[in-house]
Amino acid sequence: MNRPLRSALRAAIAALFATATVAAAAVLGATPAGAAPAGLPGMDVSSHQGNVNWSAAWSNGARFAYVKATEGTGYTNPYFAQQYNGSYNVGMIRGAYHFALPNRSTGAVQANYFVDHGGGWSKDGKTLPGALDIEYNPYGATCYGLSQASMRSWIASFVNQYHARTGRWATIYTTTDWWSTCTGNTSQFAANNPLWIARYSSSVGTLPAGWPTYSFWQWASSGTFPGDQNVWNGSLDRLKALACNGPC
Repeated sequence: MNRPLRSALRAAIAALFATATVAAAAVLGATPAGAAPAGLPGMDVSSHQGNVNWSAAWSNGARFAYVKATEGTGYTNPYFAQQYNGSYNVGMIRGAYHFALPNRSTGAVQANYFVDHGGGWSKDGKTLPGALDIEYNPYGATCYGLSQASMRSWIASFVNQYHARTGRWATIYTTTDWWSTCTGNTSQFAANNPLWIARYSSSVGTLPAGWPTYSFWQWASSGTFPGDQNVWNGSLDRLKALACNGPC
């Protein structure tokens, strides 16, 4: 996922398409890696982590992972197979995520690209619904040049097409600040789409409108596990229920 960088750094990385990995402490606020919040521990990874030692992550307590699959319609994670299959093989519940580039193509087009390149879903009890990483633009304007109404329409296009293709509502990864700025703090997705909130602090803080609670919380950019540190807001049984979309 993409780290929301300051504008000077954005310019420096604009040519690097694979730099999208999730939200930074510069915007979210730093928290000590050891101060893990309550919840089931997990992680998210991208090409930045390369080949991951999944057995070690499992031994250290990680029970789920989100793995970057795609970005826009022109990038696939070259380590996706090792990361997605490796996490599954050690026993983790895992899912794929897509880094959105709303100024490049429609939401439906990017949803199709995601599903066609690893972002699908199966009712095996170990596959989470795909996640839409919708956040700060590392390549330019924060809201990708879209109005709040256009951004809401873009997200709806993505999640509706993802649902049409997989039968699942995508998890939405974002920050409260970006969501408020770029969607007008809409509540229209809270009824169906699980919330994956990014905030690097000792508390999760105010959530985007409509969601009474979060499903996943990305609380640090480094720590015990490779990649970003996350927790699931519930028990392992409840995470399995999300993976199964009910009983398996």
